[in-house]
Amino acid sequence: MSHPIGVADTVELAILERSGFDESRHIGAAVVVAPNGSIRRELGDGSALIFGRSSLKLLQAIAVLRAGVALEGAELVIASASHGGTAEHVRLVERLLERAALGPDALRCPIDWPLDGGARRAADGPSRITMNCSGKHAAFLLACVTNGWPTETYLDPAHPLQALIRSTIEEFTGEAVAHVGVDGCGAPVFATTVRGLATAVGRVASASLGDGAAPSRGDADAARLSAAIRANPWAIDGIGRANTVVIDELGIVAKGGAEGVMVMGLEDGTAVALKILDGSARAATLVALELLASVGAISRAHADRVIALTTDEVLGGGVPVGRLRASALVVGR
Repeated sequence: MSHPIGVADTVELAILERSGFDESRHIGAAVVVAPNGSIRRELGDGSALIFGRSSLKLLQAIAVLRAGVALEGAELVIASASHGGTAEHVRLVERLLERAALGPDALRCPIDWPLDGGARRAADGPSRITMNCSGKHAAFLLACVTNGWPTETYLDPAHPLQALIRSTIEEFTGEAVAHVGVDGCGAPVFATTVRGLATAVGRVASASLGDGAAPSRGDADAARLSAAIRANPWAIDGIGRANTVVIDELGIVAKGGAEGVMVMGLEDGTAVALKILDGSARAATLVALELLASVGAISRAHADRVIALTTDEVLGGGVPVGRLRASALVVGR
C-alpha cells in the first residue's frame, strides 16, 4: 500500500553552494517516464503519495472540458494556470465569469495579491480575481453553469464537478485516489503517487488530434490543452516566470505546484514528476530539467540555457558567490 512521502523515500536532489561551501541540501523523489509509460529513472520511492497541488490543474482543466465547456487558446490555459495576476490574466478570468453570467464574488478562492511584482504594485489591494488560482475557479463555475450544477458548493468533494475531476485524475494516473485534502485555494486536492503524476503528465503532453477528429494518442481534451499551453505560455504563469520560460524556450508542458512539486512533459510522452520534501520550489525547475537532460530528452545546451534563465543566483554582498546545482545522482554522475 502506498504511503505519504517521508524522509526514507527520498534522495538528495540539489545542493546550494556558497563560497565553495555546501550550505543547504534539498531531498525528494522523482520519476521520469518514457513515451510508452515505462519508468526511465526513479530517484527515491516513486510509489510514495504526494499532493500534486497546482500540478493537478492540468487534469482539472481537462475535466472542465469533459464537462462540456468550450474553451480554446488562452482561455483554456488560464483554467490550468497559477497566473501572475497581471491585467491580461485578470481579463481572461473576467471573460470566463462573463460567460457564466457571474461576478468575481462567485469565486470561492481566497483573497490574495497578484504574484507578479508589477501587478502587485499596481493593485489597489488583494482580491479573489487576482489570486493565482482564480482562472481555475472561474472555469469551475462555468462548468457548473453549463451543466446546471450548484455554484455555491462547487468546492465540495461530493459535488458533481469534483467527482468528474477525481475520475479524470484516476484515469490519467492509472491509480485510485488514496486521499483527499483541501488545497490552498480551497479546492479538493487528490493524492497520487509520484509515478502516477508523471504518467498523467506524459499522457497530457503527448496527446494529439492527429490529422483527423480522433486523437492519435491519449485524449482529445488533453490534446487541446497541451496545444493551447504551448501556444500561450504566458497565460499559465507569467512573462519571465519559470513555467512560462520553460514552455516558451523548449515547448515543454511545465506546471509547478506548491510545496516543491514540478511536472514537465514533452510531445513524445517523456515526462518527469518530482516532489522536494522540504516544500521549497527553488530547485524544482532545475532538477526537472536536469533529469530530462540525463535521459537525452532535451539537450545539455538547452537545459543549461533554461536553467540559467530560471534559477536564482546565490548572492553575497550583491554579487554571485555560489550556485544552486543538481546532485550527482540527478545528473547521472
